[in-house]
Amino acid sequence: MGLLSTLLGKATKGTVDVPEYRDRHPQRSAVIRQAAAVLLGYPDRELIDELPVLEEALAEVGVAPSAVEPLTRWLRDSDLNEIQGEYVQEYDLSRRHSLHLTYWTDGDTRRRGEALSAFKQVYRAHGCVFGDEELPDHLPVVLEFAARVSPQDGFELLQRYRPSLELLRLALVRDNLPHACAVELVCSTLPGPSPEDETAVARMAGYGPPTESVGLDAYDPRLLPMTGGNQ
Repeated sequence: MGLLSTLLGKATKGTVDVPEYRDRHPQRSAVIRQAAAVLLGYPDRELIDELPVLEEALAEVGVAPSAVEPLTRWLRDSDLNEIQGEYVQEYDLSRRHSLHLTYWTDGDTRRRGEALSAFKQVYRAHGCVFGDEELPDHLPVVLEFAARVSPQDGFELLQRYRPSLELLRLALVRDNLPHACAVELVCSTLPGPSPEDETAVARMAGYGPPTESVGLDAYDPRLLPMTGGNQ
């Protein structure tokens, strides 16, 4: 049992039990996760200047430039102010594409606070002091931890919240947002294929077909905990 499972217990609806950590391509996983952490972060001039280095690092572990080309092209070819405005709109002001893993499972509930506390304890166990700049379940933070600090505990964070990651991926693909390719790459570092649609994600997360969607958007992240009746 990993550290997160020790803190939170067995997976409940919305999350999945994590298998024993094994990675046949640890270097590939680490490079992808670190690159994705940067690519999914707030776009600034430093990020754009780092794109050649990121592409070279990905190529060295067998990831073709075309795998991230939708995102790198968007970053290179668009006005920086416009890019930053779009990023804030899609990822900070809207919850439709939340980069916070526990939001997809717990929404804004007390149970989410318990999960966030567990994330922090995992980081602290490895000597990482977490500030107030971002919540500990923010995907770029989790990815950097998995890439640079603890592949095993980072894997557990990502895999336990795999349904959240897959719902984010599907939402980005559906809305034709360039960050979808980075999330797809992250999913490729985890066991098994990605679910094809939201129904398959619900099955992965321990839910049946949605039955309590009154008043919710079809893709509202709160749909996962509410359909399971696990408040």
